[in-house]
Amino acid sequence: MNRIGHGWINGFIGVLIFSASLPATRVAVMGFDPIFLTSVRATIAALLALVLLTINREKRPDREQIVPLIIVTFGVVIGFPLLTALALQHITASYSIVFIGLLPLSTAIFAVLRAGEQLRKPFWVFSCLGSLLVAGFAMTQGVDTSPLGNIYMVAAIIICGLGYAEGAKLSRILGGWQVISWALILALPAMAPLAIYTMPDTFVDVGQASWIGLIYVSVFSMLIGFVFWYRGLAQGGIAAVGQLQLLQPFFGLVLATILLHEPIGWATLAVTTAVVLCVFGAKHFSR
Repeated sequence: MNRIGHGWINGFIGVLIFSASLPATRVAVMGFDPIFLTSVRATIAALLALVLLTINREKRPDREQIVPLIIVTFGVVIGFPLLTALALQHITASYSIVFIGLLPLSTAIFAVLRAGEQLRKPFWVFSCLGSLLVAGFAMTQGVDTSPLGNIYMVAAIIICGLGYAEGAKLSRILGGWQVISWALILALPAMAPLAIYTMPDTFVDVGQASWIGLIYVSVFSMLIGFVFWYRGLAQGGIAAVGQLQLLQPFFGLVLATILLHEPIGWATLAVTTAVVLCVFGAKHFSR
């Protein structure tokens, strides 16, 4: 199998891991404050990353690589986890997952702006169509959902797309797991004190489900998922492999239904199906 094929496989594994992130976050914020959750998940992942970097005796990033790593840190280590945690205090996990349909377009835009990728016009047609379907669905459902939750999710998608593109570009030089590991290390001096400061006085009222959610987002969503995801983006192309994110709503909605017993309406299923069909068109014209 060639490099591009491996990229799609790694990207698909990353998407599978990320699919449980929003349901796990939804469960976690039922027992933890969003700011504490964001800081403690980053702290736990950073400590694991520190162990990996030490065992493998990885060389420190060069000076010119620090700024891209800072962008990755603010995009996927701090920004996206915090904004989604805040959003999930106002909206359901199944509803928030639909916003993931905007991530491929956000990632593709930053792939052009930050990584210099060139894409054909039909690619943009399919990507924009998928995004419009998601945005239209969000507007029609706005009466029954929190506008603030919608704003948080849109902001999360924008900053996450930047972090994905920047991290994938840097992964071509440093390697996928190295990029997310160093980004986590950069966040540690801020996240660890914040986790201590925002730590609740007691954990007695925190349920088992919230603890499981915390463990998942700390180990899988914050570290292991990025090992596959950044490697896939670097191997198969940022914009192209990024379209796999449109499969994430399917997996996430199923998990939200099974784990959280959240109802899924026909409108949600219809728009998700239409958006996923757009990814195949975008994939075809991304080559």
